Amino acid sequence: MDAPAPGSGEAPEDPFALHNSASVVLDDRGMVVGWSERAQEHLGYLPGEVLGRMAFEVLFDSRDREVVREAAAVCVRDSGWSGVLPVLHRSGRRVELGFRARAVIRAGSAREWFLVLAPAEEVLRWETDRSVLDGLFRRSPIGLSVHAPDLSVLRINRALARFTQLSAAEIRGRRIGDFLIGPDVETIETRLRRVLDTGAPLIFTEQPCHLRSDPDHERVVSVSAFRMQDPAGGILGVTQLVEDVTDRYRARRRLALLNRASARIGTTLDLGRTTRELADVAVPDLADAVSVDLLESVARGEENAEEVSGSVRRMAVHSVVAEALRVMYSAGEVFRFDPRTPQARCLAEQQPILEPVLRSSPDWYFQDPERARRAVGLHAHSLIVVPLTARGLLLGLLSLWRAERPEPFEEDDVTLAEEFAARAALCIDNARRYTQQHQAALTLQRSLLPQELPAYSAVEVAHLYLPADPATGVGGDWFDVIPLSGARVALVVGDVVGHGLHAAATMGRLRTAVHTLAGLDYAPDEVLSHLDDLVNRLAVEQESADGRRQGRQIVGATCLYAVYDPVSRRCTLARAGHLPPAVVTPDGTVSLPDLPEGPPLGLGGLPFESAELELDEGSLLALYTNGLVEARGLDLDEGLERLRGALSRPGRSLEETCAAVRNALLPDHPPDDVALLLARTRVLAPEQVASWELPAEPTAPARARHLADTTLTRWGLGELAFTAELVVSELVTNAYRYGGGTPVSLRLIRDRSLICEVSDGSSTAPHLRRARITDEGGRGLFLVAQLTERWGTRYTRDGKTVWTEFPLAGATEGLAG
Repeated sequence: MDAPAPGSGEAPEDPFALHNSASVVLDDRGMVVGWSERAQEHLGYLPGEVLGRMAFEVLFDSRDREVVREAAAVCVRDSGWSGVLPVLHRSGRRVELGFRARAVIRAGSAREWFLVLAPAEEVLRWETDRSVLDGLFRRSPIGLSVHAPDLSVLRINRALARFTQLSAAEIRGRRIGDFLIGPDVETIETRLRRVLDTGAPLIFTEQPCHLRSDPDHERVVSVSAFRMQDPAGGILGVTQLVEDVTDRYRARRRLALLNRASARIGTTLDLGRTTRELADVAVPDLADAVSVDLLESVARGEENAEEVSGSVRRMAVHSVVAEALRVMYSAGEVFRFDPRTPQARCLAEQQPILEPVLRSSPDWYFQDPERARRAVGLHAHSLIVVPLTARGLLLGLLSLWRAERPEPFEEDDVTLAEEFAARAALCIDNARRYTQQHQAALTLQRSLLPQELPAYSAVEVAHLYLPADPATGVGGDWFDVIPLSGARVALVVGDVVGHGLHAAATMGRLRTAVHTLAGLDYAPDEVLSHLDDLVNRLAVEQESADGRRQGRQIVGATCLYAVYDPVSRRCTLARAGHLPPAVVTPDGTVSLPDLPEGPPLGLGGLPFESAELELDEGSLLALYTNGLVEARGLDLDEGLERLRGALSRPGRSLEETCAAVRNALLPDHPPDDVALLLARTRVLAPEQVASWELPAEPTAPARARHLADTTLTRWGLGELAFTAELVVSELVTNAYRYGGGTPVSLRLIRDRSLICEVSDGSSTAPHLRRARITDEGGRGLFLVAQLTERWGTRYTRDGKTVWTEFPLAGATEGLAG
């Protein structure tokens, strides 16, 4: 029978098998006494040519006889020998043959030697295969098991015996279920039967398994299997190769978990959502239940300035068991950890804590014994606590529990928890920093913009403010409503070039300046002139000494400033590069008055002009920035037309009108800052105002006192008469003395306070001073300041007006004191 060709993939037959090998018999002296046909095929000698001759003379070259003698000596000593020797072919060439020699005892104690010969290459190939087979069962690190057709174990190798912690003898004849537990048995047997039935091999299929000898630890194995057949095709069984890939599987799982953590944690800068994402990633791949706790200061978005034993806030919880959520502290609860608990130790030491078996560590009971008993009832048996630290800052901790999964946490699990907790902590710290900055921006916004506009006698107001940068919450647009003397009110809207905190800070400076200028009662055009100077100074401040810019230089700003008088119904407006306001009459007619435009603030040296409108009671003024009418990419005319349409419906509240404007003109996220101020005008009734013109005579003060007393009595304000008479008398006296002989005007206004105004044709400003003891005068304005709530001076084209305000409630208390 021919040997298989090298590389054919078939296992070679035993070259020393009787039907395949050559046989030679030697007597005790080394003479050839037997010669087979196979020997003739391998060496070419006919039986008559070798029988009766000495083997050394006919079969071996003289060069090889020493080697042959050594082999013969070993054979005689050990009664046998095997190996490879060079043999001389009949043609004269040397042939390498494999030998097996055994002593045969004849009658009379005579010995003969039975030699079995085969080509050396066949012997070597066969011996290699035998070595491989021996290696698979004795030295291979991969488990090997041979199963009969009924899947009973015929044989296993040493590696599989070590894996199952059973000897080969203990496993032989048993079934897979005798050393594995759970659904793993059914999975493996089903796959092996499929290999037996179909002949299709199973290649590197991973699956979990639990040994009966160690049921609490899950292992992962890679299984390959093939069907065994005899030469006739009969099924002999199935062989499977089993490799313990638990470490490789855990490393791959660790990498996958870290990748998921990187992808799923920190998708937003919301602190609450980030901690929930952390909890969701850890369950169920690493733990059955998870809680995330942050130090209370961190949860507020602040730096951690608390003791580690301070309060923590539960930010997120997640569990595969719904009942566990009722045992754990809920999200949002604030509490302290008992100093003896693993969580407290983790915070204090800033090191992970592993409690593989909770029953052997009673410390965790100290936090809440009742909750601990309920947790044990849910089979909680293992715990890891990991600190959340980022950039050297302790943020909080992560607690991981196992209950459903039987195997306890190990050091590898701690390493994995540390790795993804470290990544999550960076996201949490980013969210905390964003929260901190966002709160700072909101604080800045609250300080820069009016939050709640008070009620005014002159107007009813509503507003809309949307920054282009929602992360900061502020921008360069602003609006304001400023009460002025004489029941008047200033309406302001402006736009600083740029967005974000830089523009907001500049806007805050301009708004402060507007308040100061309004307090001085400047006319609208004068207010804009002073703002223009301020913007120029701010631009210069932003240039460093060597000419390099410290930040984005302010190119300019625009502003619309209007003053409305509810007594005269007149509104005086001036604008600096700003869009004109929309004026809506009570019947819903909308117009854009043609006001002098004026240059934008910051150009410097160009004049501003005011214009005056007379408004019916109930008219609506809409002051806005360009971000409102250009938000959807519309051209200016189309945007203004949409604004007209949104404002043209009478009978709506101001809040409803704001909503209508927003829906008509703004997308969800405007590309530019937007400010809208709506003001519906009111008019003081004639019975609330009394005015007189007094001649510049010495009797003017007495006349003024009489008029004030009579009017206040008619208004039901008699308790204020004495105080008001003193103030009116002082102001009229000063106007008579220093007014240059022009008539003096007296006006009383009953509004939320009592307003007294005295006007004359002089531009000389009255000054409050402290009179000395020896002075006979100089105490008049000091007395006015003490008796009134506020007082001041405003200038007109024809002179000045000195005004005072008295509170209507408790007005006589200051005088009595």
